[in-house]
Amino acid sequence: MTKEFAVPFHWRRFKERYQLVGSVCDHCKKSYYPQRVICPSCRRGSHMKEMIFSGKGNVHSFTVIRVPPEGFKEYVPYIIAIVELEEGAKVLSQVVDCEPDDIKIGMAVKSCFRRIRTESNTGLVLYGFKFRQE
Repeated sequence: MTKEFAVPFHWRRFKERYQLVGSVCDHCKKSYYPQRVICPSCRRGSHMKEMIFSGKGNVHSFTVIRVPPEGFKEYVPYIIAIVELEEGAKVLSQVVDCEPDDIKIGMAVKSCFRRIRTESNTGLVLYGFKFRQE
C-alpha cells in the first residue's frame, strides 16, 4: 500500500467514525457511546453488546463556539451539543443547519454525515457524523 492511501484506509477502518456504534449492557440495559468493554454502571464486562444507534435524539446541553481552535475558523459561530439519543446514550457533536439563536435544549435532532475538516498539510478530507434539527 502506498503512503497516500495509508491514512484514508486507516480512517475507514474505524466504523465508529462513520456510524453511531456504541454498546448496551444486557444486564442493566444502559447504553453508551463510544463502545465500552465494561459497563460503567454495573461493572459487568461479559454483558456488553455492540449497538448501532438510530441517530435520533434531543439536545441535552449546548454551547456556541465563537473563538475556535485552529482549523475551524471557517465555521464560526458553530454549535457543539450533548445529544441524548433515543436509546439513552449521550454524544458530543456539532449541530449543523441551525442558527445559534434557534437551538434549544430539548430540540429534536438526528444524525447526518458531513465533512468534519480538511487537513491543511495533506488535503485529506475527514468525514463523520454531526446532528441537524429533525
